[in-house]
Amino acid sequence: MDVMLIIISMVITLIAAALTVPAGFGLATMLTPVVLLWLPPHEAIAVVAIIHGAHNAWKLKVLRSSINIDAVKRYGWALILGAIIGSLLQSKIPSNPLLLVVGIALIILPLLSVTEKWTKLRLGETEDRIGGFGSGFFGGLTGHQGALRALFLQKRLPDKMAYAATASILALVVDLTRIPIYIYFEGRGIMDEYILIIALVFAAIMGVQLGKKWLLSWKESWIRTGILIAIVGSGFMYMYEASKGLGWI
Repeated sequence: MDVMLIIISMVITLIAAALTVPAGFGLATMLTPVVLLWLPPHEAIAVVAIIHGAHNAWKLKVLRSSINIDAVKRYGWALILGAIIGSLLQSKIPSNPLLLVVGIALIILPLLSVTEKWTKLRLGETEDRIGGFGSGFFGGLTGHQGALRALFLQKRLPDKMAYAATASILALVVDLTRIPIYIYFEGRGIMDEYILIIALVFAAIMGVQLGKKWLLSWKESWIRTGILIAIVGSGFMYMYEASKGLGWI
């Protein structure tokens, strides 16, 4: 295993994990291209899920006093149901179509978030079930759950601490739902990468500590804008790679 590549991956994970504390999403998006350097898409999504889960668990530990329980309850069973369905489908879709789905999701979901800012759309609280199901479904299918969740959650929780804390527990619910399913289908491939997983989990946890400082001092809008640009750029890259693999270009 290339030690230098592990170190570079850890640095990227550290920065990504720190940025996503104030932004509320983006870790899977920024980390997936790194893990794809090591693994094929199905195993990469599973490994990123473990790192994502550790990151959210630690973030929840750090920010637990700011959780909005009412918002968590509104997502409820729909979040878990979506994650189960998405995770099961993830194991059935071949690599190149899956990469294409990831790319499309990375372009559409951030644009939904941007459109929400422009229109100031405030969806009724009953629609949180739709947001919960959609967030869980895309989380299970591709690992990219945060942009759709932000569309429904950010207007509910204007306080940045409450938003970050509540987003972390909702993300952790999806992670705890999908990881056992991934392990069932991709267990051997995941266990073979234990060194990479341990290294990136450590970097993600350290990133939470740095991100909490940024949460208190940085403008969230700057971080979110940068992440959204990176997300859309990654989406086009994934679509290009998938199209080559499918023989479309």
